[in-house]
Amino acid sequence: MKLLLRSGVLLLAVQLLACTQVQPWERGHLARPEMGLTTDPMASTLRNHIHHSKEASSSVASGSGGGCGCN
Repeated sequence: MKLLLRSGVLLLAVQLLACTQVQPWERGHLARPEMGLTTDPMASTLRNHIHHSKEASSSVASGSGGGCGCN
């Protein structure tokens, strides 16, 4: 029980220390293209469109898709 409590406290402390404010002079570094989640946004958008069309699922960005790829 003590180990579980200690690990919980440690996890909480790490989470609280990880949250920091980005300073104005640091925002230029974060806005660089290589800092993005995807290196090619167009390829990522196309891949998501194909996935949602083939799966005939609905996503947050669009309505329902069809098997043909047209919405």
